[in-house]
Amino acid sequence: MRNYLQQLKSLMLVMALILGATLVANAQSRTITGTVLDASFGDPVPGATVLIKGTTRGVATDLDGKFTLDIQSGDQILVVSFVGYLTQEVEIGNQSTITISLEEDIQSLEEAVVIGYGSQDKKEITSAVVGVKPEDFNRGNVSNPAQLLQGKVAGLSITRPGGNPNAGFNIRLRGLSTFGANSSPLIVLDGVIGASLENVDPNDIQSIDVLKDGSAAAIYGARGSSGVILITTTKKGSKDGRAEVSINSFGTLDKAVNLIPVLSAEEFIARGGTDFGSETDWRKELIRDAYSHTTNASVSGGFNNTNYMASVNYRNNNGIVKGSSNERLNTRINLSQGALDNKLRFNVNLSFSTVEANSVNDAAFRYATIYNPTAPIFENTEDANQRFGGYFQRDLFDFFNPVALINQQKFLNEIKTALTSYRVEYDILPALTLSAQYSEDRRNELIGGFWSRQDFQVGFGARGSAERITNDRMQRIFESTLRYEVDLFDGLNLALLGGVGTQTTKNQGFGARSRQFLFDTGWDNLGAGALRIGNFTNMYSYANQDQLNSVFGRANFNYNNFLFFSASVRAETYSGFGPENQTGVFPAFSVGSDFTQIFDMGVFSQFKPRVSYGVTGNLPPSPTLALGVFGNGNRIDLDGDPLSTDDIYVGIVQNSNPNRFLKWETKKEFNAGVDFGIWDNKVTGSMDYYTRNISDLLFNVPVGGGPNIFDPGRFNTVGSTWVNLADLRNAGFEFAASVNGLNLGEVVWTPTGNFTIYQRTQIQSLSASGLGFDELRFATPGSPGQNNNPIIYNRVGETLGDIYGPRLLGISEGGEYILSTTNPDEFERLGNGLPKGEFGFANSFAWRQFTLNFFLRGVWGHDLYNSYRGFYENADGASVTWNSVNTEKTPNNPAVTSTPTFNSSYVENASFVRLDNMELGYNFKTNSPNIGSFRVYFAAQNLFTITNYTGIDPEARVTDAENGDGFTTALSPGIERRNTYFQTRSFTLGLTLNFK
Repeated sequence: MRNYLQQLKSLMLVMALILGATLVANAQSRTITGTVLDASFGDPVPGATVLIKGTTRGVATDLDGKFTLDIQSGDQILVVSFVGYLTQEVEIGNQSTITISLEEDIQSLEEAVVIGYGSQDKKEITSAVVGVKPEDFNRGNVSNPAQLLQGKVAGLSITRPGGNPNAGFNIRLRGLSTFGANSSPLIVLDGVIGASLENVDPNDIQSIDVLKDGSAAAIYGARGSSGVILITTTKKGSKDGRAEVSINSFGTLDKAVNLIPVLSAEEFIARGGTDFGSETDWRKELIRDAYSHTTNASVSGGFNNTNYMASVNYRNNNGIVKGSSNERLNTRINLSQGALDNKLRFNVNLSFSTVEANSVNDAAFRYATIYNPTAPIFENTEDANQRFGGYFQRDLFDFFNPVALINQQKFLNEIKTALTSYRVEYDILPALTLSAQYSEDRRNELIGGFWSRQDFQVGFGARGSAERITNDRMQRIFESTLRYEVDLFDGLNLALLGGVGTQTTKNQGFGARSRQFLFDTGWDNLGAGALRIGNFTNMYSYANQDQLNSVFGRANFNYNNFLFFSASVRAETYSGFGPENQTGVFPAFSVGSDFTQIFDMGVFSQFKPRVSYGVTGNLPPSPTLALGVFGNGNRIDLDGDPLSTDDIYVGIVQNSNPNRFLKWETKKEFNAGVDFGIWDNKVTGSMDYYTRNISDLLFNVPVGGGPNIFDPGRFNTVGSTWVNLADLRNAGFEFAASVNGLNLGEVVWTPTGNFTIYQRTQIQSLSASGLGFDELRFATPGSPGQNNNPIIYNRVGETLGDIYGPRLLGISEGGEYILSTTNPDEFERLGNGLPKGEFGFANSFAWRQFTLNFFLRGVWGHDLYNSYRGFYENADGASVTWNSVNTEKTPNNPAVTSTPTFNSSYVENASFVRLDNMELGYNFKTNSPNIGSFRVYFAAQNLFTITNYTGIDPEARVTDAENGDGFTTALSPGIERRNTYFQTRSFTLGLTLNFK
């Protein structure tokens, strides 16, 4: 009883203390009310954030700009903020009612957007231009700058099927703009035209601006046809002499996901497969959980008229397949200096990178999926030890042990880049500025390939093979511009730009391969290979050089901040075209008007319709296409005596016919759009509709003997000529919108979305100079047994990339295909590999010190040929050797016994929605005068995908690498090949620390 009384007394004491503390707190707290107004017009500001300084306690104003807030003892200052206004601090004192007037943030309203050769206030932009800032970038283990933008810009498609750490990204802006030249947007890095994304680490990027339409890109002339991406890296430090240091370090775990289901060993045996007595999960033997780590460190600062930034970025990304990795080191130095009262300005940007990429034979993915599950990894027999290094192998077609494949073949790619840029500006007059910039972009690539003496894929007869390849590129650019800005009369501002430029590019390299080694010495001792001619050997070197000279100008008009006009023109001469057509002219204009400056638009705080038109060009993939290029032929023994070598020579062969009329590809683009802001720019966005007409596309066409119809007076000596062939047309609609912070209690939510609807590329013509084609067919499925019939038909008047084949009408009781036809000329259209649309939806949440970001991306309307099903779904025949694919779409009643044949059942709708990335972060409060911020975060990529596609990855395939002609791969989209790298899911844990 006494124990219970003691507990009761203790409980009453605690309750008394709590009641007393509550009374004291209430005695010391009070409530204040207030109104937040626009200082210029006196209108209420709804949705403004009112916080107690130094805390997370606060509220948002209502539709009348009013708020009510509980004040505690020690609360002294209110912090009031809203998008488009300057943040204001208000002392509370003894006030119970407070009126706060917010001033417009002029700098925010006049946010600068980078355009070609300069920048413009966002309100003045009359073209389709999108700027992306670091807070909008994608999160997680981002190793390539392209990943920062994936899904973020309407009309910009960035794809990389699978999870290969050494693979690049395919970048397309507004669909397909060419199929014989470069289809990726032009990269301009800190003013250096044509720079590679290898030159910059994602952590160093301060902004990315995308010039989407022809009028914005026309200032870059012959290189802007596929759009332009402007990357700015310069970080400006404080002017007080202090250095700011930032460190970002994280580790990442990658796991393989979405492996295609195949038969187990028991199921394989039950279906009649050959039993070798083991049970091996070949994909488990091939893949691993891959651990990667990244560290970025930078220091920036400034004093007087000097700014500097230096950074070091180290990344070590391991692939999920054993033996694959990518190790990268980027260093960067940016330095700017002003003199003569800052009238004279110098800027130096230096960037150096080294990459070491270890790769495996991509065929290992195919064999790990379909290799016999009853086969062992090793076989301890004299034959296996002597011929195959102890690995289990069988003398069967297209049947290679995948573990042996990744261990007995090695591929290394070492890349070194150096980008140096020097810029000087001088203000001749306050409104007249002369500038000059010189840059050198060097890229040196060293490739090594090794095939063991016991490698079964190359063949035991080769007795080992090794190769070494170098590819070197040097690009020098010099440009000079003169800028002049003047107010012609009250309200009319004119900005003029004129410039000249020259670009010289030199490519050179060599390669050597030998075979028949006594030992596996690799590529560092090619001389140990006894044979240097014949199969698995090679020796070559090459060099070419081209020059591009330019003159350009632009005029921008601004009348009273409501009417804007821009016009530009660029003329360029390129040495790589025929002498008759080396010069092209690329004009553009755009006009727009912000109606809110002249009308009361109600809820609209900005409503700026705009119209633009621009002409751009495209450079050829090689500077020698207009020439009659010669190459090396076969060895010729003049006397036929194999013992005599002094009369053996390599013959000359011509690779293509000359075409002195070869000229630019030309794209003419019309764009109509509107930029809008609603509720004092609480919601901002844009809409665009565009049409593109692309003519004179570069293409290598087969020709017969006789007169050269493209170059009268000459005769065809070989079977192909590069010509300007084909006209294309496409169109699309783009929409993007952002809500600049929604207050959900203490949570601030910032959603951003965009979508694009494509009108797929239409083929208007496939003819030139009397030579015409009704269609071009590409993309055979491959071996075994499907080498002859292409499945992509490109027909005049129809959509590029249509997939054609027989329609599957059913399966007989014996498992045989019942097809609509076997005649390729009677095949039906089964689908198309180009998407009809894409969308991205980003969400950012902030609650106290926590942040949460996630991003959904989707693509719809595209089809993919599932080659795994197309080759390995059959339950008889070759399946006694190979394993069988058994997806949810695989017919099992009855099972397929036909020889694999392409048909409609293997063309699948690949539309998908994917949670691309998600990040949860926590910002620690720091009281140290030397620590600016400290943050930890957890991120994940590719968390889930919703799709009906049963292949490896539903990502759209806009090119195909197995056509045998690298210049025509864009004509065969929509094929998922069997060497696709497996998908990965990534988990990242990291921290960011900033010192001041």
